[in-house]
Amino acid sequence: MNTSFLDACRKKQPEHTPVWFMRQAGRYLPDYRRVKGNMHVTEVARDPELASQVAVDAVNALGVDAGIIFADIMLPLEAMGVDFTIEENVGPIVNKPLKSVDDIRALEDFVPERVGYIFDGIQTTLRKLDDAVPLIGFSGAPFTLAGYLIEGRPSRELEKTKEMMYNKPEAWRLLMEKLTKMACSYLSRQVSAGVDAIQLFDSWVGCLSPDDYRAYVSRYTSEVMTSLSGKVPRIHFCANSSSLIEELLRTGPDVLSVDWRIEIDDAWARCRNGTSIQGNLDPVLAMSGGRPMREKVDQILAESADRDGHIFSLGHGVLRETPPENLRLIVQAVHEKTRVAA
Repeated sequence: MNTSFLDACRKKQPEHTPVWFMRQAGRYLPDYRRVKGNMHVTEVARDPELASQVAVDAVNALGVDAGIIFADIMLPLEAMGVDFTIEENVGPIVNKPLKSVDDIRALEDFVPERVGYIFDGIQTTLRKLDDAVPLIGFSGAPFTLAGYLIEGRPSRELEKTKEMMYNKPEAWRLLMEKLTKMACSYLSRQVSAGVDAIQLFDSWVGCLSPDDYRAYVSRYTSEVMTSLSGKVPRIHFCANSSSLIEELLRTGPDVLSVDWRIEIDDAWARCRNGTSIQGNLDPVLAMSGGRPMREKVDQILAESADRDGHIFSLGHGVLRETPPENLRLIVQAVHEKTRVAA
C-alpha cells in the first residue's frame, strides 16, 4: 500500500507529501457524470457497487494518495427517522425541522443496519482499491448536523440553531447527545468495515465564537474523537474557523484540516507541532489553474517543508467547474517537489 497519507497522519516521514481532495469524486469528473447519469446523488451513495466505483475512479483519475467513501453526511440521519431531501445546488432540506424538546425526543435511536449500504460500500471500495491507497471514512459533526436539523436547510449564520443553543438548554443538550451517540456508533462501524482513517466534518461551526464553542460544542466533538482514539487517524475539518484553531485542537484530532482563510504557516505555529495539518489551497485557485495556482502550491509546500505531518489538500471541496487536469497537475507537482530521495 502507498502509506504516505497514513504516515503523514501519524507524523512519520512519508515518501512524499500526500495529496487527496474533499469531494474528489464529483460532478467535475467525466467518469462520475457517466456513472451517475440521471440518478440522484443519494441513489449512487445507496448502491455499494456504484458508490465504490466513483470513489475508486477518482483515485485512479487523479493519482491521489487516499480515497474517501462516497456518501453524504445526512445519510445516517435516515436511520434516526429524519425525512430529508438533497436538492441540486442547494443542499439538504429537512422536511420537518426540529423546534422543541419534544421534536428531539421523537428522534429514533441510531440503528447502523438501516444504513448498511454504507458499510457494504466500504468493503466493496476496499476490494476494488486492492490495498493501493488507504480509504477515509467520515461523518458530520454533531453541531453541523444539528444545524441542518434545526434550520431545515443550509444557513451560514444558523440563527435558529444558535437561538436553541442559547435559550433552550434542555433541547440543545438532548439533541447534541443524540447526535454524538450516532456519530460515535456510525464511525465505529465504518472502522469495523475497514476504513483506514476518518474525517469529522464540522462545516458550519465557524459561525461560533470561541467562548460559545467551548460552552456548547467542544465536549461533544471531544467525545466523538475519544471514541476512536487509538483505532485510526482522526481528521477534523472545520470551514471558516481560524478563530477556533486552539479550541479545535483541544478536541483531540490527529490531523487538523484548515481552509484557505488562514495561512498555513500561521496554522503550523498555532498547532505548535502537536498535530498534523491538512490543507489548504483555495478551491477557486484549483479551478482557475495557471500561474497563481502553481505559485500558491509552492508557497504552501515551502511553509510546510520543515514540518512533520503535512497532507496537501484544498481548503474545502472541489468545485464542479474544476478541470480534472488542474488537480492532476497539483498531485504531480506536490509529489515531485517533496519526494524523499532513495
